[in-house]
Amino acid sequence: MAPTDTPLRTQEEIAARVKALEALMIEKGIMTVEAVDRLAEIYENEVGPQLGAQVVARAWTDPEFKGRLLANATEACAELGIGGLQGEDMIVVENTDTVHNTIVCTLCSCYPWPVLGLPPNWYKAPAYRARIVREPRKVLAEDFGFTVPDSVEIRVWDSSAELRYWVLPQRPAGTEDLGPFELAALVTRDSMIGVGPVGTPASA
Repeated sequence: MAPTDTPLRTQEEIAARVKALEALMIEKGIMTVEAVDRLAEIYENEVGPQLGAQVVARAWTDPEFKGRLLANATEACAELGIGGLQGEDMIVVENTDTVHNTIVCTLCSCYPWPVLGLPPNWYKAPAYRARIVREPRKVLAEDFGFTVPDSVEIRVWDSSAELRYWVLPQRPAGTEDLGPFELAALVTRDSMIGVGPVGTPASA
């Protein structure tokens, strides 16, 4: 387990606390079982990194869409029917041969839910939030096994409740003949946070 992946509590403790809160909210009439099931369904099937991957694949194959995505990510995603809570003000930053982008929320865990789903535990951990802004190259290498060449500048973007960043990774070489579904399969959540690479056709 990477240092920034160290949870404040175990997954079992978190799950137990969530179940207790869920039961209490239902008992008090604040939530219903149906509402809880619907929320789970939304985050399992309707939002999440699979949607962000679709957006990236479209940007890789449609230069005009890519331009609109970089100009206004929220509006461009809405063209694909993607948006909603925590996605009202999204900004996409593009990786290039000379610049690699990474995102963080130094204050808490602000994150573009419609395209990336819920944030992973390590994204919310104080260790990641503090270290990635001070020594991003070292954190990427040590905690994620992701080496960014010294010749490539690393830019760290601090999300907030007002602006939520995510990364448009570079299209991997050798994918010229792939269709949108095959391309989307190469895009990982971590590549859109900027802490990992996209896949390759051989690894998909």
